[in-house]
Amino acid sequence: MKILVVEDDRKVGQFIIHGLTEFAYSTRLATNCASALDALSEGTFDAIVLDLGLPDGDGLALLAEWRRTGFNEPVIILSARDAVDDRVRGLNLGADDYLAKPFSFDELLARLRAQFRRQADRKQTVITCRGIVLDLLAHTAVLDGVGVVLTNREFSLLELMIQNPDRILTRTTIAEKIWDARYDMETNLIDVYVRRLRQKFERSPDRPLIRTVRGIGYQFLA
Repeated sequence: MKILVVEDDRKVGQFIIHGLTEFAYSTRLATNCASALDALSEGTFDAIVLDLGLPDGDGLALLAEWRRTGFNEPVIILSARDAVDDRVRGLNLGADDYLAKPFSFDELLARLRAQFRRQADRKQTVITCRGIVLDLLAHTAVLDGVGVVLTNREFSLLELMIQNPDRILTRTTIAEKIWDARYDMETNLIDVYVRRLRQKFERSPDRPLIRTVRGIGYQFLA
């Protein structure tokens, strides 16, 4: 799981980052609105911990923008604003939870885990797109009614792409999600796996399944 922590107080931010890292979460710290927007445009996150009082803008405006652009993963507001009106506004704008400062890290961790459980319960287990049927529980792939044999990495890459249709996935994002970031970006390993998926699932060169975005990454065309 990868978590973006948006917190302008570096001491608090590093405290959260350190705690989450101890529990094997991958993290990134953003200290203002601009860096938070950059982080989300450069990669995918499974959850966001969001402070509201940021030096270059309001965290609620960030939240509203993310929800408008289709970010549907959990967002937990962590703020010194603890008035009922602030909580209600944050939740109405799309926050999944609201935790007031000062806070207990154990409580923040418990709330994050609760959100991940809810996401898992809601997650679709069978995905259908472009004639491909991907069963996430059975770990099987079918194309036009015919089973396709995939390695674990091929399956994971196809799952990542098919769950993000028409979204440009950067090479860094793919490496973090599929190879857990322990991957030399100078190699062509991602290219090899994309080529295998094309060979197994692309039926016509006139209608490509995966588009190469030169210098950036790949896009699964729904």
